Order: sequence, then structure tokens, then C-alpha cells
Amino acid sequence: MPKMTRRGMLRQSGLAAGAITLLSMTPQTASAASNDSSVFHIFAFIWNEGVSAAQKERARKEILSFQGVIPGLMQTHVGPNISPRGKGYTFGGVMQFKDQAALDAYVQHPKHQALLVWLKPLIDAVELDLNS
Repeated sequence: MPKMTRRGMLRQSGLAAGAITLLSMTPQTASAASNDSSVFHIFAFIWNEGVSAAQKERARKEILSFQGVIPGLMQTHVGPNISPRGKGYTFGGVMQFKDQAALDAYVQHPKHQALLVWLKPLIDAVELDLNS
């Protein structure tokens, strides 16, 4: 088995912690948090060395600017991770989409694609998409 890097271990443990949290939600809690067909897109970043505060703020602002522009995007919450259990992920967000089709359209939307061009080289990201 190949040797795992620290970042790989952080990613694995972060995913495990997130899965445990999601599994601990009761059906009533999950149902109360969403519409029947909503899809939640959850993401977290570990910033690469040398990423500036201005770049982090640009990412936050651009992600927030999707609200009202991306069809079917119902809510967007994004910012620094304040959890002491963050496993190295210091920034993240949650986006609620009307349904799976809206999430699929977001992934291909030109505004999202433009963000990825400059952001992907700056991060190690993890993403989860959840049906409600």
C-alpha cells in the first residue's frame, strides 16, 4: 500500500468526521433542515502554502456572488471554519439547491467554471453532495 501523506490523512479523517456527523442526524433533524427534493453541496478547503488573505476573501466573495445568479441555488453559506475539529480544513461552505438538476447545472455554469480556473491550484478540497 502506498504511503499516505499528511494531507491525505487529514482528508480521510475529515471525511470520516463529516460522515459521522451526518449519520448522527435523526430523520426529523434532516427533514427540518431542507425541502423534500433539496440537494446540499458541502465543501471544505485546505489552503496551499502561500495563499494570501486577499485570495481567500476573493474566493468567499465569488462563491457568495452565485446567489441570485445560479438558477435553483436557494442558499449559500461560506467562510472560515471555526470548528476545533476541522482536521486542517480552514474554509468551507454549504449550498442548498432546489434539486439535483439545479446542482448539475451549477457544476457546469460559466461563473462556477471561471472560479475553478484560478481557485483549484490554491486548494486541497473535499466535497459532499447530499439528497434530503
